[in-house]
Amino acid sequence: MRVLVIGSGGREHALVWKLAQSPGTDVFAAPGNPGMAGIATCLQLKGAGVAQLLAAAETIDADLTVVGPEVPLVAGVVDAFRAAGRRIVGPNREAAQLEGSKVFSKNFLVQRNIPTAAFVTVENETDARKAIGRFGFPVVLKADGLAAGKGVVVAEDRAQAEEALGRLRGRMVIEEFLRGEEVSFIALCDGRDVVPLAATQDHKAVFDGDRGPNTGGMGAYCDAAILSDRQAEDILNHVIYPTVEATGFTGFLYAGMMMTVDGPKVLEFNVRLGDPETQPLMHRMSCDFLPALMAAAEGRLGGTRLEWRTGPSVCVVMASAGYPGSYDTGKAIGGIADAEALGAVVFHAGTRLGAHGLETAGGRVLGVTAGGDNLAAAIGHAYQGVEAIHFDGAHFRGDIGRKGLERHKEPIQS
Repeated sequence: MRVLVIGSGGREHALVWKLAQSPGTDVFAAPGNPGMAGIATCLQLKGAGVAQLLAAAETIDADLTVVGPEVPLVAGVVDAFRAAGRRIVGPNREAAQLEGSKVFSKNFLVQRNIPTAAFVTVENETDARKAIGRFGFPVVLKADGLAAGKGVVVAEDRAQAEEALGRLRGRMVIEEFLRGEEVSFIALCDGRDVVPLAATQDHKAVFDGDRGPNTGGMGAYCDAAILSDRQAEDILNHVIYPTVEATGFTGFLYAGMMMTVDGPKVLEFNVRLGDPETQPLMHRMSCDFLPALMAAAEGRLGGTRLEWRTGPSVCVVMASAGYPGSYDTGKAIGGIADAEALGAVVFHAGTRLGAHGLETAGGRVLGVTAGGDNLAAAIGHAYQGVEAIHFDGAHFRGDIGRKGLERHKEPIQS
């Protein structure tokens, strides 16, 4: 079996790592990264467009392709693969608009009576200035198109909101601020049937205590205690199933949820696995993932189940100094082998081979992931791995998973 994973980040490294454990499977990555190179064949692409990705799959005669990032999905890579008769996991171009356009997504939620925050759409900065006080403060501003997880601003007051308008620009959604706890709920879909993955919690803000600007994600954890069975059923019945029924959605449907006192409400849709949620998900999954992916691509997910270890998994992102703003690259990275000797799995997100050997090449550099018998132990193991790794200016949050500990009053273990 030849499986191609499209992408080059931490999410894709985690997918490659998991799929490489499937018996009889040769894994390829396009374009991949240095972390994947030891367990997969990384393909050099002549471009990043849909045609180049299809050519890569045809060159290796891939039996299955799994798309990691959102950009090729919104560009229609799934449509092109299916037209060529190739199996692929992901939504078509039309369904990918659930992530490609915040305006499309919010209108869809309202039309389908799926619970979400009240909102207004504005076309320009002038209209936005008139609307920012409609829901009081804090208020949430969202750029309409793709923004690599950094197109959302939570403004505490009018001054912050007006400052954000100068950066976001163009068409956007302004919506009420919802209070509660955020949960990432992801389901694998085949257009009709759905297989939910374990719930995760992402940490978007750059600094401890959910302070500072939003990033692509500074860490995540996967734990059975994040959602009750009843809460998961509510999300499936009131969010996931209605969306799949309305769109014929295939691939990974990611619902970013706020668990409010009035019940679960949708913050956003993504149309692919989350990053960094994929890292603890793949780490905690105890079954072979390939059969489920193949079933999704072939429209036969009914009856499929995924299995999970009892203990949680935690991923801590190590980022470059300055991220999510400007940052330098080319910093030498050391200590990964030491971290893995301690039991962590280190997923590469923004690395390259250069003059210093392995060096930084992005804002989010590594996702240090570990498990444990309980959340406190998993957090301790992940941070032991983090402390073993070093590169100039390395930045990471020190409170990944802490909300879960506070919920259950667990002490942190080291």
